Amino acid sequence: MTRDKSGRTSAGLLLYRRDPDALRVLLAHPGGPFWIGRDAGHWTIPKGEAGPDEELFDVALREFLEETGSPAPAGDPIPLGEIVQKSGKRVVAWAIEGDLDPTTAMSNTFELEWPPGSGRMETFPEIDRVAWFDPDGARTALKAAQVPLLERLLEALAERD
Repeated sequence: MTRDKSGRTSAGLLLYRRDPDALRVLLAHPGGPFWIGRDAGHWTIPKGEAGPDEELFDVALREFLEETGSPAPAGDPIPLGEIVQKSGKRVVAWAIEGDLDPTTAMSNTFELEWPPGSGRMETFPEIDRVAWFDPDGARTALKAAQVPLLERLLEALAERD
């Protein structure tokens, strides 16, 4: 996969499971004060930025662990390709079948001066929660630029069945 010249390439993992009533995908809601009260159109796949010499699939596995507190399940990854977000950041993703209890998820944290200009540093989770969504719910929850990743997963699974 290509990387943009600024190095702003992220890699992520879209976990999916097959429930009796529907396919479900695991999405992450960003943490921190900016995202409070923002829901539809703001969820994401667990992902993070890659360093210049890192293998992107390894980054996807690392970021899944950092953002959920659980290692990615072993399995046959489905390449979902690359999308470009509104910011210009490229996201390369894979899907893996597995399960995760959202109540056990725990993200890594970051520090931010909050409130701005206060001089006080506060700690926030990078991801404040994860949840399972059926495809229709995921289309609504996801950032618009990431919806094609979901669609690619659905197409790949339809071809396998």
